[in-house]
Amino acid sequence: MRPEHTPLFAALRELRAGAGLSLAALAERTPYSKSSWERYLNGKSLPPRQAVRALCRLADEPDGRLLALWEIAESHWSGRGAPAPTPPAPAPPTDESPRPRPQEAPPSAGAGRRRLGGSRLLVVLASAYTVIVGGTAALLFVLLPDSEAREAGPRPGSVPFSLAPQCHGAACEGRDPMRLICGIDPDTLAAYRTATGAHVELRHSEKCGASWVRAWGTEVGDRLDVTAGGPTHDVRIRNEDDAATFVYTGMTEVRTGSTVRACFRPASAGGGPECFEARVGGATTTTRPPSPPVASGQ
Repeated sequence: MRPEHTPLFAALRELRAGAGLSLAALAERTPYSKSSWERYLNGKSLPPRQAVRALCRLADEPDGRLLALWEIAESHWSGRGAPAPTPPAPAPPTDESPRPRPQEAPPSAGAGRRRLGGSRLLVVLASAYTVIVGGTAALLFVLLPDSEAREAGPRPGSVPFSLAPQCHGAACEGRDPMRLICGIDPDTLAAYRTATGAHVELRHSEKCGASWVRAWGTEVGDRLDVTAGGPTHDVRIRNEDDAATFVYTGMTEVRTGSTVRACFRPASAGGGPECFEARVGGATTTTRPPSPPVASGQ
């Protein structure tokens, strides 16, 4: 197991243990066998993305953090994140220059012409070989399907593995906290339970100098937004897949002492926006939605 894979497998084992799920229970409630889960949890093979989501669902845990760890591990498992090989260093030059051997006589003019003729012959043969091979490769490229042609092309350059945040402050504005490694072990500034039952949290990464909102238990059409006095960034729950998992907004730049404001805007026509705030550097708070008004005559 490589070091960049360790956080994912450790998190999977911790989640499974916390939920009290046996290998038999995982095999019964997911499309994956006991032996598959044994390999996934012990780091013998990389689990499919859907297996990670299935474990989070069974453990009643949002899957955002584990999917971020999975993407990091997958990029290295597949070789896309492997460091490029270092070319061998050239041999150091020496002070000794080649000297003609005393027993070798200078070549005659006739020998020079013979070598020149041999060199020309080699050039002609090499050119013909290049034309034949190049033409064959071009023909195969035309005949190959698009997908195979793309696979035959050069792979993108590798990116060195790093768990360090990839942005800070203004450079994080509006960007994805998971992809930029800001969503690993952030602080929760405030937690909120909406009138519709959705869970909303204000999250903050001190290393990235940015905050965002995450939520789960939402409904299709719900919307979240966040601001710290500057631009507002939002996310809409577009379909059932979004509603069944963890969603989060883009990041907004914050500084110590800044006030971050989050709003949940339900899809239902009768529900108004529910907003709450938290101060960066202040105490963590948990906010409850206001009690519904009591109808007259009750």
